[in-house]
This record gives sequence, C-alpha cells and structure tokens, in this order.
Amino acid sequence: MRQLRLFIAIVALGLPAWAVAAQALLTAKELDTLSKANAVRIVDVRDAQAYSLQHVPGAVSAPYGRWRGPAANPGQLPSLAELTSLVQELGLTPETHAVVVYTGVDSSDFGSAARVYWTLKMLGLKEISILNGGLATWKSDGFPISNQPAKVARSSYQPSMNTSMIATESEVLTKIGDSRTNLIDSRPAPFFTGRVALDSARARGTLPGAVNIDSDLYFEPGSAALMDKASLEQEANAASLKPGGEVIAFCNTGHWSATEWFVRSEVLGQSYVKLYPGSMVEWTQSAKPLPMMNEPERWAQLRYKLMTWSHRNLGTKAP
Repeated sequence: MRQLRLFIAIVALGLPAWAVAAQALLTAKELDTLSKANAVRIVDVRDAQAYSLQHVPGAVSAPYGRWRGPAANPGQLPSLAELTSLVQELGLTPETHAVVVYTGVDSSDFGSAARVYWTLKMLGLKEISILNGGLATWKSDGFPISNQPAKVARSSYQPSMNTSMIATESEVLTKIGDSRTNLIDSRPAPFFTGRVALDSARARGTLPGAVNIDSDLYFEPGSAALMDKASLEQEANAASLKPGGEVIAFCNTGHWSATEWFVRSEVLGQSYVKLYPGSMVEWTQSAKPLPMMNEPERWAQLRYKLMTWSHRNLGTKAP
C-alpha cells in the first residue's frame, strides 16, 4: 500500500515512475504532495513548545535534544536503546519515508535537521529527506499549519548502528597525518584558529592537518535553505582536499559538521564520508591530552578568554 501511495505521489510530482528513491531535499510543494498521498512520516525536530503552537499538518514531534548526548558533550550519541525507543515511538521502520523539518531560521539551524537525518540513516532507514528551508519556507510558500498533535502507531523496528558512518575518537587519532584522509573542520574560522571555543571544550584549536570549511558557505547569505547542487559542488571543491580520499567532518559537537556530511554524502553523492559526532568537545575532554593544531600559547588563551567574557558581558569587540 505504501508503495502505491508513493507511486501516486511521484506521478503527481511529475517525476518518472522509476524515481522511487527519496530525494535528500524536498521543496514545500513536494512535501505537500507526498503528505497528501500519505506517503511520508514528517518528523518535527523543533522544541516541544514550538511544535504545540504550529507545525506542518501530520508532523510528529521529536525535539532535537532527544537525538543528542548530555549537556557536557551534546555531540555524543544517545544509547542504542534510547534511539530505538525514539524511532519506535515515531512509528519509523526502514521502509518509512521520513521527512525532517526544522525551524528555518539560519544555516546553523539546518544542522539540527542534518544531524537527525544522519542519525536515522545510521540506524538503518533508507528513505529520508529534509524539508529545505524548514517550517519557515513551508509557511512563506502559503501551505497550512496545524496545532493539533499527530498520533501514530508505534513500530517494532529494532535498529542497529551502522558504524561505517561514524568516526570515533580512536579512529580519528589514527587518521591524523594519513595521506588518504581529509579532516574537515566545519566551524566558523575563529574556532578553527583557536580564538574562541565552547565553554565545554577544554582546549582551543583544531585537529592537526584539518581544513576549515565553514558550513555557512553552503547557504546564500541569511538563508536557512541549502543552495542548488551546482553551487554546493563549487563550494565543496573550493578547498584543497586530497583527491579520492576519505572525508571525516567534525565541528564542536557534530552539529555544523552534519551539514558538511549531508552535502557531500547525500547531495553530491561522494563516497567514504563520515561524521565525528563527538567532535572537538569530546576530543578536548579526553582523559589523555590529544594532539591539536592552532592551539594558542597559554598567555594567548587567557587573553582570548578575557576577550570572550568582555564581549559577552560588556559588549566589547569579539575575539
């Protein structure tokens, strides 16, 4: 029955009948067509209060925090038991076409959808999409909203983690200096250069040999929707990467880097792209100090910390 509904939706979208694989990115119009055919499960990753006020009709609520680790290291994956309970609660199975919806405020906001998409794929779902531009685009395109919570039947799906999509701390350590591995730091430049850091990070700087590609570059200025494929490819190829090599994307907590992973793996179809979910917070919290690059000298770290405090509390220039 689901296959029939999906076929009807595909025909309505004007796509060839063989185009049954889910598109990584959907427009609001495409989502509306699929939703009317009852061919998708819409997963809203905004916070519960925002969901209760307005959401895409039929969407189920699964706040981003439920897909993340503890406050000390949000990039850490929840346990398999916790993730299993969540996907079952949402009625998801490998055959379900899940569409992730985020708010659509800015490029960083997209990272929440990309991280949830990555998690779902890592758990074995085969048909996943993101509403490009999020709820903001849905509303601006004139589609209706609802404040009625959706109820779905719980699934019995028992996922397992596809570890080939995950870069662990120990693996990343072995990849430093590897001639076939590209380490991509998806953070804004001040993080990469060591001028700023999250409070939960115990050191400043980046991984040795990393290349900095700010994930914001994949969006038009002020936009929360990814650019077209040609523009994404141009930005992805702008950095001098090792040709044909494996890519490991990281940031502070596996949020911005989820966008890097999504662009390369799901939109551009590149192979051997992994996400390091714990990223720099996990790396710098390691019991044994791990190698760093761009780590300021101690006096410079103290100066940057003072500048950060002054910026946050007195409104002075950012470090």
